[in-house]
Amino acid sequence: MESYYLYSNGALKRKDNVIRMENTEGRYKDLKIEMTRDIYLFGEVSLNTKCLNYLSEKMIPVHFFNYYGYYTGTFYPREVNVSGDLFAKQVMYSLEQTKRLLLARSFVDGATANCLRNLQYYNRRGKDLTKNIHEIKALRKRIDLASDIDELMGIEGKIHVSYYQAWATIFSEAVEFTSRVRRPPDNMINTLISFLNMLTYSACLSEIYVSQLNPTISYLHSNSERRFSLSLDIAEIFKPIIVDRLIFSLINKKMITEKDFEKDSAGCYLKKKGQQKVLRAFDEQLKKTIRHKTLKRNVSYRRLMRLECYKLIKHLMADQVYEPFKMWW
Repeated sequence: MESYYLYSNGALKRKDNVIRMENTEGRYKDLKIEMTRDIYLFGEVSLNTKCLNYLSEKMIPVHFFNYYGYYTGTFYPREVNVSGDLFAKQVMYSLEQTKRLLLARSFVDGATANCLRNLQYYNRRGKDLTKNIHEIKALRKRIDLASDIDELMGIEGKIHVSYYQAWATIFSEAVEFTSRVRRPPDNMINTLISFLNMLTYSACLSEIYVSQLNPTISYLHSNSERRFSLSLDIAEIFKPIIVDRLIFSLINKKMITEKDFEKDSAGCYLKKKGQQKVLRAFDEQLKKTIRHKTLKRNVSYRRLMRLECYKLIKHLMADQVYEPFKMWW
């Protein structure tokens, strides 16, 4: 299955049994609908109900991004793989504070373990990150002691402060980045984090769609924080693996430089060519594989997202306690 990243202006329409992307110059590209997992739209694209109905029939989500590369929403097809029993369990675990906190702690534990793994990886390669590693290890001990979600989020925030402070050492050249700035991002690193995080949220949402989970019921993040808040929970585990490691590679290999960005009143954002380079690298990152310890076969990073959904389902149905995915390499 393929993800399509479309950044031309034009129209997305149904043409017989294919979806056709036709740009403003009349050139077109036909998408192999039976091989399409999801579609990411970055240009000014019009769609009609005939196209949307066909996408819904084929169960293909469409993720929309604006001119600056910010996520604006998702066309989420009608769910056909629905379980009333699972939905009830999802809601129950969200409403019962003890059950919710247990899952929220697991998401933070998995996410921060993967952040720590990144620092240890570069520390072994001559980057002195000992101070940050010790700080994060000490903070992680407090995760299981958090008495509510707010306290847990506070611990996670402190971990990320130390984690992001270590990035200046990881980068091979001096780069403007000292802290996380979101709305709007103020430099190229914050822009890359925001852009790639949004892509990761969208990829997680596509994987949630093929499971029986309801994407609006979450545990670490508030259900009202964003409509598809469960994708935020699951993405926490994979951002250090997919987003952060990709940023380190893009910057250190000089695949992305300051020339790929612009600054104006809307903040710092990627130029179109920069977006395209990052999108190609992101797609390649999702296709990378690791030897799965339990399945004993190669599994892509994207597939790991779906497996995380299945593990969560088993926990909700009381089949198996949820254990977040943690890097070992």
